[in-house]
Amino acid sequence: MPHAMPPAMPPDCLLPDPDRAPTTDFARALARLRRDAAGRASAGFGACRLDSHYQPIFSLSHQRVIGHEGLLRASDAQERPLSPLALIADARQRGELVVLDRLARMLHVLNRPGGERQWLFLNVHPEVFIDAAAKSGFMVDLLAHAGLAANDVVIEVLEDAIRDEARFTETVERLRAAGFLIALDDFGAGHSNFDRVWTVRPEIVKLDRSFAVRMEHDAGARRLMPRIVNLLHEAGSLVLLEGIETETQARIALDSDIDFVQGYYFARPAPHPENSADARQRIAALWQDFTTREAAASVGQHELIAPYRNALGYASVLIAAGRPPEEACAGFLELPLANFCYLLDRTGRQIGENKWGNRGGAAYPSPRFRPLANASEARWSRRPYFRRAIRQLDRVQVTRPYLSATTAELCVTLSVGFLRQGEPCVLCGDIAWLG
Repeated sequence: MPHAMPPAMPPDCLLPDPDRAPTTDFARALARLRRDAAGRASAGFGACRLDSHYQPIFSLSHQRVIGHEGLLRASDAQERPLSPLALIADARQRGELVVLDRLARMLHVLNRPGGERQWLFLNVHPEVFIDAAAKSGFMVDLLAHAGLAANDVVIEVLEDAIRDEARFTETVERLRAAGFLIALDDFGAGHSNFDRVWTVRPEIVKLDRSFAVRMEHDAGARRLMPRIVNLLHEAGSLVLLEGIETETQARIALDSDIDFVQGYYFARPAPHPENSADARQRIAALWQDFTTREAAASVGQHELIAPYRNALGYASVLIAAGRPPEEACAGFLELPLANFCYLLDRTGRQIGENKWGNRGGAAYPSPRFRPLANASEARWSRRPYFRRAIRQLDRVQVTRPYLSATTAELCVTLSVGFLRQGEPCVLCGDIAWLG
């Protein structure tokens, strides 16, 4: 749980200063350390022994470890493991939460995995976050002692720390000015919302493991995840999904354009984690599977869409030649997945009402969306299918699946721009998407 420097100090203020005496707090924490024969540090805390484990974090694009999260481990005098949560609760009751926080932070830094420079992810307990970050001396001494720079450390901030919005924002800015990276932890758990992303502006957003579990069993969640990731990317954050335990969850993470992954499927926490060949092989296999599925999906979608694409293109030719839209679209509307067609002028305004097909004998539009049924004069110029079609005349465009405001189900829109009496317009056709 690192502490921050004042905003005026640049990141290199956290480099060793030979003329600076260590703080009393750091000296006291250092005195609690014990070293084994290999030089690994542990610490005494009451009758307990504290140690560090690390879980690797992988970049799917780089196909390698890019960091480790430090995790506290504790045992009693008989070397029996103790729950970190129980230990934290006991420390809180005894008024020693700050001491425990400092010892955990010290052990994570001093025992961190060596080798190629990687990020060290450190959790911050919400109850000590603001007060601890205001006292920077301990972290300055710790980083100097370990030869670690602030920009090698990612501070994981829980939303529970946001009790005083102004003080929290000021603390985050102090940490960032000192050179630390900020990760918003457990996003999606409890009452998480995007307001926190705008407030914290984290370099990394860690999605709660509930996302991985939900996406594995919920097709709707799988479809939504790429849009969530894209929104976080546009907000300026990289995205990490934690708690990945199965191949299916890992595959969905890759499909969703998630940047980093963490979980038992790739590597379990360990005192000495290795950049295992097994994890690298699993990531390579994910990419091979992704490439194969993308190629197959492209072929499959092309075959599925081809009759609708041809029918809509032919309808546009008939309308350009002066045939009524109802007559011109008849071939398209007879296809089994066709919902309706509609014509837009050069400004994206709908000309007339929808022309409906008879898919499965269903009655449309959906009664649940009855207020939206009459779309005559509606403006659709914001929609990508209109903009692409008006820019590239005579080429049929195809959207990604999305929820139709008319049928209340997933659909795909095909669109084609063409000249009608010398004026550009766009013919659109919606088909049901059953994937």
